[in-house]
Amino acid sequence: MSFEGEQRSRPTPPRERRPAPPAGKRTRRSVVMRQRAAALASLVLVAVVVIALVHNSSSSPDVKAHSTAAVTHPSSTTPSTSSNGAASTGGPGTDSVPILVYHVINTQPTGSTANPALYVPVDEFTSQMQALKAGGWHAVTLNQVAAYWARGTSLGSGKPIVITFDNGYASHYVTALPVLKSLGWVGVENLPVTGLPTSDGGLSETQVKGLIAGGWELNSQGLTGAPLTGGDPTRLTSDLTSARQTLRTRFGVPVNWFSYPSGSYDETVVAAVRAAGYVGATTLSPAWANPQEDRFRLPRLVVTGGTTPAQLLTQISSAKQTTLSPPTASGPTTG
Repeated sequence: MSFEGEQRSRPTPPRERRPAPPAGKRTRRSVVMRQRAAALASLVLVAVVVIALVHNSSSSPDVKAHSTAAVTHPSSTTPSTSSNGAASTGGPGTDSVPILVYHVINTQPTGSTANPALYVPVDEFTSQMQALKAGGWHAVTLNQVAAYWARGTSLGSGKPIVITFDNGYASHYVTALPVLKSLGWVGVENLPVTGLPTSDGGLSETQVKGLIAGGWELNSQGLTGAPLTGGDPTRLTSDLTSARQTLRTRFGVPVNWFSYPSGSYDETVVAAVRAAGYVGATTLSPAWANPQEDRFRLPRLVVTGGTTPAQLLTQISSAKQTTLSPPTASGPTTG
């Protein structure tokens, strides 16, 4: 037999078999596999539950409404506080607000023949403002009061008061502005278009702009600051319209309010002020301004020279009880 034949006839050796793992090792592998399968099943179940919860919460109108109310409308459950500490419902404000009026914040010059009551020295003014702050008052503007009366816009915490200054005296900028600024307060300047010249103690245009930059409100006292009663109605309306437009153009502010010069007015004057586009006007009648009154007859309290801080606080509190009858003639005159 050839060598090749011998190779063909040689029996095939048996195939080696891998020995089986011990019984303990097979058991541990089975346990691990079962644990992995159980963990995977648990994850799938959790995912299904989360998806179901998300779907239900997004489609439930009760959950959506509760979430919107809690996030978007917190004021529906927590009332805000108005300027006088009362809860505000967002409607028009109903509280009265006192308005003060000052003239010259300086000592009266020697030889002056003007009414001494018009002069409040700087130390008196400073003491009065400090007493107001200590009593819980803070200064606001007429525009802010109007927004409170119209829409319930907050005037801040504490007791609001408006501090106005008539006739455009330079002492309003030189003296009153720094005092109010030190308290974080602002004032209201009632300015005639052609009032006192600077040589006679009147405000310059630069000083008026300085008041406005300091947060003060600018309003009108007409063209010259002279009393308006007895004039021609048509001419009166034209002059008042011109005064407002001139101040608006010159200083770039609204000029919404009018102050009757010397507190003098009648029905003709009131009608002319309305026709000229003002939103209201102030008088010198001693009482607090309230939203039920005619906006064109808002009262103010005149602060005269020699008034102590205690007297001013008494003057303010006493005037709150004053009830004014609708005037049919001119108001009081104070220089």
